[in-house]
Amino acid sequence: MAQARSRKEQKAAFEGKRILVIGAGRSGVAAVHLLLACGATPVLLEQNEKRTEEDVREALMEEDRAKTEIFAGTLPEAELKKLDCCVPSPGVPMDAPIILSLKEEGIPIYSEIELAYRLMQGTLVAITGTNGKTTTTTLTGALLSARPAYHYGEEVFVVGNIGDAFALHTLDTKKSGVTVAEISSFQLEAVEEFHADVSCIMNITPDHLDRHHTMEAYAEAKERITNLQRKEQGDFCVLNYMDPLLREFGETRCTAEVLWFSSGDRPPRGLWLNGDEITVTGLGDADYVLMRFSECRLVGSAGAEDVMASLAIVIALGHEPFSAVEVIRNFAPVPHRIEFIATKKGVDFYNDSKATNPDAAIQGLRAMTKPTVLIGGGYDKESTYDSWTKLFPGKVRTLVLIGKTAEKIAESARAQGFTDIVFAESFEEAFAKATEAAKEGDAVLLSPACASWGMFKDYEERGNRFRALTEALEEQE
Repeated sequence: MAQARSRKEQKAAFEGKRILVIGAGRSGVAAVHLLLACGATPVLLEQNEKRTEEDVREALMEEDRAKTEIFAGTLPEAELKKLDCCVPSPGVPMDAPIILSLKEEGIPIYSEIELAYRLMQGTLVAITGTNGKTTTTTLTGALLSARPAYHYGEEVFVVGNIGDAFALHTLDTKKSGVTVAEISSFQLEAVEEFHADVSCIMNITPDHLDRHHTMEAYAEAKERITNLQRKEQGDFCVLNYMDPLLREFGETRCTAEVLWFSSGDRPPRGLWLNGDEITVTGLGDADYVLMRFSECRLVGSAGAEDVMASLAIVIALGHEPFSAVEVIRNFAPVPHRIEFIATKKGVDFYNDSKATNPDAAIQGLRAMTKPTVLIGGGYDKESTYDSWTKLFPGKVRTLVLIGKTAEKIAESARAQGFTDIVFAESFEEAFAKATEAAKEGDAVLLSPACASWGMFKDYEERGNRFRALTEALEEQE
């Protein structure tokens, strides 16, 4: 897609500007690196008072350390008035005191994805949703990279929450290439010129209400991934036909051309799971079958939706989908999402640590075909759990709970008539109790329905700990 201004013009717009970057995590470090490449003066603020200026400087890329001004804790008021704009970390709410102060001063606020977009070249595919976006982003990147017929080859960058920050690779993009970006609702709060050629919203279910406060605000943030998209420009939005919020959005308010995917009702135009057959419907004279879902290594209706969304993106980009089928057949589940780890003493162990909300945990539990010992609980994002716990009777053998939400989840489970509940003080104790409760022919599933904060730095660390504990069981046999 042609940018409104060339990369040279965009870089010149940042040259000599004093720009505040809030947060020294992956996103902030990449933003600093990109701003320096544009000739800007980045001012990095790390608000975590446990990190010293030395810690923050060490987190930067080596070539950026001496060129970056760093403040740890707070930013002096005198510095505020010297700024030209701000790039906050996704973890910084738009109603945080420092953001409100910047807005009062009339200082523009750009998310890291907005900064990266302004300097990228080529085609942009942007994927969001409460659940499924990581698998869909990974699979879409694999499809576009592996098929010579799609002409991208090594010019595919897979970025965002999935791994490297968008800003880290934006200057490497070319007009002939494509960037596939996993985008969060947090990142979409501060976009302006951001404009995807193909956007995709996997689903919208309650999550992050501690940040967005209402479902309306959360849905509005997700829908901003269609920012500036227009049918007449050839832009597409891929949406889940079985999600009531997205069906209403796609039918009445979406400004892009809509392609649907559906694991239930037949959509008017897009991909449809008809029994076991992934079917293209409404895109020609007659429907046609691409493949059987049972040929995939992904499982459950959520896995089918990930596959269909990726295929819909391929079609939206103007490519035929048949050459993608072999890649899909060989595609392995991404780590931490209903990931099979091992069978130990007749018990299957599954890592679904990425299930950080009840809806994701529902998909993980539905994918289990054996009696399941379930490890759940963690940080409280003000979620409700009844839709998850109502699946427990007849499906879950034992529920092992940890973290701040343990009693809240237990109360919900008891209200559903489920009482086989065990509590643990640590993750290691929870794993030990789950292993003890499991019988030969069972499954042990880590699918917490909660974030990992307070016990782990992120869901990946939690999942890796589960994997390590599972693998260590061999040493005990």
